[in-house]
Amino acid sequence: MEDHGSLATFTVVNCALNGPLMLISISGNALVLAAIIRTPSIRSCSVIMLCSLAVTDFLVGSVAQPLFIANELTASRYIASMSEITAFVLCGVSHCTMTAISVERFIALRYPMKYHSAGTTKWRVIYLSIIFVWIFNILFAGFYFWQWTTYFSVMAVGCCLGIFISTFSYIKIYRIVLRHHAQIHIQQQAVLQNSTNTRNDSNMRTVRMKRSALNTFIFYVAMILCYFPIIISLGLSSISYENWSKVWHLAETVAFLNSSINPILYCWRLRDLRIAVFKTFNDIICIKTAQD
Repeated sequence: MEDHGSLATFTVVNCALNGPLMLISISGNALVLAAIIRTPSIRSCSVIMLCSLAVTDFLVGSVAQPLFIANELTASRYIASMSEITAFVLCGVSHCTMTAISVERFIALRYPMKYHSAGTTKWRVIYLSIIFVWIFNILFAGFYFWQWTTYFSVMAVGCCLGIFISTFSYIKIYRIVLRHHAQIHIQQQAVLQNSTNTRNDSNMRTVRMKRSALNTFIFYVAMILCYFPIIISLGLSSISYENWSKVWHLAETVAFLNSSINPILYCWRLRDLRIAVFKTFNDIICIKTAQD
């Protein structure tokens, strides 16, 4: 039996952790979204998908975490249900989006010429994929109100499936990168200048795709590390609610941590986005100073 005093202390600490994380998530992702909206030149398929991820992370900070804190401090079953369903829908969208990003990067490297020449078709697929991910997770939330054990079980299986697909995609990407390094060595022996220039253009495009794949892999690893505790808690709760402890609420805080980390990772790994974010921040400061 859990000690009430210890649980009360744990609840206070958990809420205190979510406070600053919530502010970082809201401000960081708002800046990322503003920078992408204000800077059309940095938009690519992967950046647009990261934009969807930033929207999710912003909603985590502005909606999910306040509901989570309210749930921790009250005994309302209504708030508890709203907190859980909001958190799981947003986490589900994040997980599906990261899985889609890994598949998109694999396709871009596996079929570079077809991908580059796809034009508006690939953009249409990206937008439809994002819309599908959001609609699917929102509609799937209905299972929570029908039978929450089924909902948790399917969520746990879905998380594992997403991890498998992403891992498979990044293993394939790694093999493509190794093969590309070998091809570069062969292409350096080319004699004809025109042919060499064509290959160099292709090489530069592939190098950019490889760098993008590495960046998204780092985002993926950060997400897995943050989501691993919640996957375990989902598995335990789906087996038996008796295995659920209030201490497992910390798993949700760790999952929320990912929403605060992502904007920092974006600015660290994506140079163009980092410049756009800093410029947007400076513009906001200048406008605020002028108003004062």
